[in-house]
Amino acid sequence: MIKTLTLFLLFFTSAIGFSQDFTVDSCSVDIYINQKGYFDVVENYNLNFEAQKHGIFRTIITEYDLLTYDQKKEKRKIRISAIEVPNYNFEKPFDFEQRLSKSLEIKIGDKDKFVIGPQKYQIKYRVHNAFLFEENQIRFYWNIKPDGWAASFQNINFKIHIPKGITVNADSYYVYSGYTGTTEKSDEFVLSYENNIISGTSKDGFQSNPGESVTILLNLPENSIAEIKPLWPFWTNYGWSFIILGLIAGFYSVWKKYGKDDDVVSTTSYYPPDNIDPPMAGYLINDRNDTSDIISLLPYWGAKGFLKIEEIPKGGLFSKADTKLIKLKPLPSSASPYEHEIFDGLFGGSLQLSSKGKAKSFLNDIFGVESIKLNPNEILVSSLKETFYTTMASAGSMLKENAQLYYEAESKKIRTITYILLFLGGIVLGIVGLLFWGPIAAICIVITCIILILFNTYMIKKNKKGNKVFSELKGFKQFIKIAEENKLKMLLNDDPGYFETTMAYALAFGMFKKWANKFDDLNMEPPSWYSSATGNYISMNSFSKSFSNVMSNTSSTMVSSPSSNSGGSSGGGSSGGGFGGGGGGSW
Repeated sequence: MIKTLTLFLLFFTSAIGFSQDFTVDSCSVDIYINQKGYFDVVENYNLNFEAQKHGIFRTIITEYDLLTYDQKKEKRKIRISAIEVPNYNFEKPFDFEQRLSKSLEIKIGDKDKFVIGPQKYQIKYRVHNAFLFEENQIRFYWNIKPDGWAASFQNINFKIHIPKGITVNADSYYVYSGYTGTTEKSDEFVLSYENNIISGTSKDGFQSNPGESVTILLNLPENSIAEIKPLWPFWTNYGWSFIILGLIAGFYSVWKKYGKDDDVVSTTSYYPPDNIDPPMAGYLINDRNDTSDIISLLPYWGAKGFLKIEEIPKGGLFSKADTKLIKLKPLPSSASPYEHEIFDGLFGGSLQLSSKGKAKSFLNDIFGVESIKLNPNEILVSSLKETFYTTMASAGSMLKENAQLYYEAESKKIRTITYILLFLGGIVLGIVGLLFWGPIAAICIVITCIILILFNTYMIKKNKKGNKVFSELKGFKQFIKIAEENKLKMLLNDDPGYFETTMAYALAFGMFKKWANKFDDLNMEPPSWYSSATGNYISMNSFSKSFSNVMSNTSSTMVSSPSSNSGGSSGGGSSGGGFGGGGGGSW
């Protein structure tokens, strides 16, 4: 069985070599070790092409997973430089390409020319970071012929040139050959050491097939080769983190000067500031336009007598509750642009009956589909689904524009400049991170810039007028949070419509339920402009639940947009165990 398997492997590897249409008649490798911590390699190949080819390619693996002498895992990246191929055109990767890739390929030949028959190639290059520094020795571990060559080698010889002043003995160097992982010392090479040169020559009849390698392991004395260490290893591995810290620190210093509001003391207030409607209050309290800011216009208009809100119950087993908005009177011309945008968007156009009104009667009983007759000044919230979101967005933009009255104009300019700098910085610094530290560094730098661009949205600072209003809003919001029953009784005695006046602001602040529940034990009637599906309320608590549900459904419906459809679906050595893995082939 073993004999059969061996014959099969020999046939298979021979077939691979033949498929490349060339064999290597002889290969000689000279390696010059330098005490400064690198070595130069000169490879000479005498080969024969059985078919027309452009040339050969040489692949060298540059990234390795190692197990150090103290059994620690280490990822090692070697670097190849000073590549030369005398008398031939060749292509080689740039330095930054080496950083990104786990291997390097040298492509030799001319795409416009073919060669056939005997050819000679010489490849020169320098190798950095490929010595193994152990506790009592330094290891030079290199694949003279790696296992990735797609051709058979008939003869191999090598010379390792050791620097003067360094002596080695016969027990300091070993050669391994055969399939990768072979740990027995090779008996297929004649080794000698003379004049600081270790020489190795394959014996007669030697052949190294694809999948087989020839590896030399040389143990050098401690301190004989300089270990090239970075001045600061942390910078070499993680220097990109300082770029990220610099970006964050720089952004923070700019934000502190141009984006951070001045410290404002809350002014105790039981009412919102004069001439500040709920959407503007909601925007100024957190410097952004939330959906709840615009939706707060509905109870705001209800309290002012502009509209009425009516909850429509479910009509059948599978139906959903709806909400009817009824226009009572038009907005005054003095209302803000965003108020007119929403109000006119709701009641300004001709209303179309939904297809519900055309359903057959038997569907009415099962699905609750029935004809709902609407007057010209009425609209169902359900009819706004996937159509009203553009109006909401437009109103939000108007709100933001009107709010600029309360902010420093210079902050807006700085915000624009910061956007540009962060965008360009993400590109430039991302490339720097890629070149010096690799893909992870580049990704982290770019992500940091993206996050800072998002934070830059809040690079806005209130002016004196804005700080004054903000002080009152903070005080009013704090009162909504901590108000006690006795104080609310006093306010209601002075102003029976106090709750209706303030509930829209509580909604804009995201505190409506908490605010409404504070009035639960005060024997108040719910607002007359709102009617629920039941028509009766036991407490303000039940009103707050009903109204909150209606506002939540209304909000999600008014901002809903059409969905887009998408489809698709260590100790000893071994053969092939050192640096210099890879191989080559023809093209």
